[in-house]
Amino acid sequence: MTTLQIIFIALVAFLHAYFLVLEMFLWTKPKGIKTFGLKSKEFAEETKVLAANQGLYNGFLSAGLVWSIVWQNIAIASFFLTCVIIAGIYGAYSTKKIRLFYVQGVPAIIALVLLYI
Repeated sequence: MTTLQIIFIALVAFLHAYFLVLEMFLWTKPKGIKTFGLKSKEFAEETKVLAANQGLYNGFLSAGLVWSIVWQNIAIASFFLTCVIIAGIYGAYSTKKIRLFYVQGVPAIIALVLLYI
């Protein structure tokens, strides 16, 4: 892997580690409520278990990307970047927030393209 490929894969891994923190630990805090545009603190409390589950999945994506960097394995990186892209597409579709795709999907697309050029 080239330095540029590693930088972009690491960026995507960092973003998903950050999402893990937001969803697992900050969901009911002002930062989480504002970031995700939640209706109220009460709604955040009611949905915190679901958010923590999402955060855990983001952690797995991040771990997989770090694994691909450590092993310098393009196939592993491709798999996890594709998972991130699919999650970004579905997230934007299901929440009707295209911004989600730009934050989650576009960096993964760039990283994936860089793996193959």
